[in-house]
Amino acid sequence: MKATKKIKTIKDLNQTIQSYIQKRKSEKRPVLTVSAGTCGQARGSLKVIASLKKAISKEKLEDKVKIKVTGCHGFCEAEPNIIIQPQDIFYQKVKPKDTSDIASQTIIKNEIIDRLLFSDPISKKTVLKEDDISFYKKQKRILLGDNALIDPTDINDYLSIGGYSSLTKVLSKMAPEEVIEVMKKSGLRGRGGAGFPTGYKWEFTRKAKDTSKYIICNADEGDPGAYMDRSLLEGNPHRVLEGMIIGAYAVGAEEGYIYVRDEYPLAVKHISLAISQAEKMGLLGKKILGTDFNFRIHISKGAGAFVCGEETALIASVEGRVGEPRQRPPFPAMKGLWKKPTNINNVETLANIPLIVEKGADWFSKIGTKGSKGTKIFSLVGKINNTGLVEVPMGITLKEIIFDIGGGIPGEKEFKAVQTGGPSGGCLPKEKLGLPIDYEGLTEAGSIMGSGGMIVLDENTCMVDVAIYFLNFLRDESCGKCLSCREGTQRMWEIVKDISEGKGKEEDIQLLKELAQTTKDASLCGLGQTAANPVLSTLRYFRDEYMAHVRDKTCPAGVCKELITYLIIPDKCTGCLACIKVCPQEAISGELKKVHVLDQEKCIKCGACFEVCQFDAIKIE
Repeated sequence: MKATKKIKTIKDLNQTIQSYIQKRKSEKRPVLTVSAGTCGQARGSLKVIASLKKAISKEKLEDKVKIKVTGCHGFCEAEPNIIIQPQDIFYQKVKPKDTSDIASQTIIKNEIIDRLLFSDPISKKTVLKEDDISFYKKQKRILLGDNALIDPTDINDYLSIGGYSSLTKVLSKMAPEEVIEVMKKSGLRGRGGAGFPTGYKWEFTRKAKDTSKYIICNADEGDPGAYMDRSLLEGNPHRVLEGMIIGAYAVGAEEGYIYVRDEYPLAVKHISLAISQAEKMGLLGKKILGTDFNFRIHISKGAGAFVCGEETALIASVEGRVGEPRQRPPFPAMKGLWKKPTNINNVETLANIPLIVEKGADWFSKIGTKGSKGTKIFSLVGKINNTGLVEVPMGITLKEIIFDIGGGIPGEKEFKAVQTGGPSGGCLPKEKLGLPIDYEGLTEAGSIMGSGGMIVLDENTCMVDVAIYFLNFLRDESCGKCLSCREGTQRMWEIVKDISEGKGKEEDIQLLKELAQTTKDASLCGLGQTAANPVLSTLRYFRDEYMAHVRDKTCPAGVCKELITYLIIPDKCTGCLACIKVCPQEAISGELKKVHVLDQEKCIKCGACFEVCQFDAIKIE
């Protein structure tokens, strides 16, 4: 990365941006782009990068090719991947040993390495180019698409794709009220979960009668399996900063905070570096670009409390107090951080701001549905072939995401449900696959948009067990301030746990519904108000499973340990010893090529034997 030089005027910044854009366009060398977000690094991308650099050096190609280390490209299933431009060659699951072939065959000889190409589970074809992969075809990657274009540690690389040009437009041509009107007209709604119109939130803060105001970026992404905000902070931190600076200008704030969980070390590293670079370039600080606008940003690291995703609890944490919500009103826009007017937006919301300023409110409002504009990033995880981050236009159906983008369910198993909206979301059955995804539609179906978590469940999933999992998370994460949430989540968990163990009674179902509704109606913040969703949605769509646990004392999915038994089928057992080797309790005995025996008193029902048996000799009853 080149050292950043302070830019004093808007005109100078525009000229600098244009020079870097031209420099990118004039690049003639092949560019090897390596995904190296947290997910890529977890699968060995740093070793791949080191090996690739050695291979390039060995072939004496340092001046003939360029290696670009980027953030997450979204397709986690294919990590680590390398995209070779300008040919758009997509190599997936690359290992260090593959890099010498990439250098010697693809770069020097222009030959394709077939073993590194992606085998598409949807088209059933081996795919050469990224654009031809089914995972990407129905996406509209207005945010995530830039992750593969830039080095997130280099502000100049962000400038080369037109970065910070929206800021110059705002500071030179638009009054704060005009910026707010553009946001209102665009229809952008908060991507953190509540879906409140961004422009109106900005307007409330702008009109608050106080000269000292704050803006906060909420990066406290606490949903299990969700990592959309992390990916944006890791892969394109300057996009978020630019959106935050524009937001500060619009609402009249001179100080801002990025509240990010400490469990995101790479995101913290990249956003901290981005702030430092922006300060050195003169994009943060006093009299930005020669104007009267002053703004600086601080990092505030959270300890991972789920409740701190709620605005007032987040503010308490930034102030150094226990992260507990308070009664609203007054809302943060009137009385927030240190009792001053405060605007809070999440990472994805702020990342949209520069694009809306650049391309216009009409461009953004034409994407999506009447009430839900633009795109939404979802983390598609669980029992799905193509795991990863997907950015899709609002209004796309659940079926399109799960089957056309996600590639369906592994092992040719049946789809059972999808849980949307994080731990406080709901579980929607296959009958809802045609549901268009927007804020109102998901709420009406018994779930929520949330921040964008999407967990796919297959036929082997017990919905009672799913409710237990999320209730256990919520009771642990409840701050305990209000009785309805503190006791309600605990009692719901106890009832559902009893049902899973065969101790439930039929009257427990009605009690559970009443308790869930009371918790929802009486809780102080969003955690308690939505904590009932896992229970209410599973009761609504999968009541028969609850009744099987209560009446028949069975678990149809064969998951709940107290209600199942593992048995060895003598006619199918070949005596291969595989199950004996993995049993942690030594509950299985037998000799090679002789039928094995399972001691029920020792069996802890861990399922290890079932998983390793290749002859279907172990069944669950």
